[in-house]
Amino acid sequence: MRIDIITCLPKLLDSFFAHSILQRAQQGGYVEVVVHDLRDYSTDKHRRVDDYAFGGGAGMVMQIEPIARCIRALQAERTYDEVIYMTPDGERLTQKTANGLSMKQNLIVLCGHYKGVDERVREHFITREITIGDYVLSGGELPAAVLCDAIIRLLPGVLNDETSALTDSFQDNLLAPPVYTRPATFEGWSVPDVLLSGHEANIDEWRFQQALARTRERRPDLLGEN
Repeated sequence: MRIDIITCLPKLLDSFFAHSILQRAQQGGYVEVVVHDLRDYSTDKHRRVDDYAFGGGAGMVMQIEPIARCIRALQAERTYDEVIYMTPDGERLTQKTANGLSMKQNLIVLCGHYKGVDERVREHFITREITIGDYVLSGGELPAAVLCDAIIRLLPGVLNDETSALTDSFQDNLLAPPVYTRPATFEGWSVPDVLLSGHEANIDEWRFQQALARTRERRPDLLGEN
């Protein structure tokens, strides 16, 4: 998989992709993440990529010209499955969304800024719009990083145990059950006996019931019970 991220603040993403699972995924050849500085595609001598909004009002708007140049330059090199715009009014990112995008080959992710992008970008270049929640951040870099993390960890070979991602919260419309590790007893607090029994079927059933109970308590909407 290849993910191209377009941003006017590329250094914000440097650290995020240089550590832990995302770094290993790139080093192992499972994904290629390329960050593009939108200002490189500006023809303004000051490398500006924003301007005042037509009609007045507060805030600046990202211009269509540098974005169009960047997207077209990338599309001239390869075919992209999606051109994604990170925006507060997009569809909410879910595990199902991440699962679907992890099956794609090439993605472009555009990070919004200021008051957003010229609407013509959304009309003529963007194929999908995604938000990570109902709130507004200073820019789309953090949402882009969250989206990439959610996708990349699902790629075969990225996690040491490929079944781990399949038991995460939301994979089966359930929250994950409680988990424990050593010591078996700490200050009188003990791990449930079933987890120490070695009886795989009983453990699986306990985990399912715990996941169901936790989901019903915390996110009944996932069960259609709200």
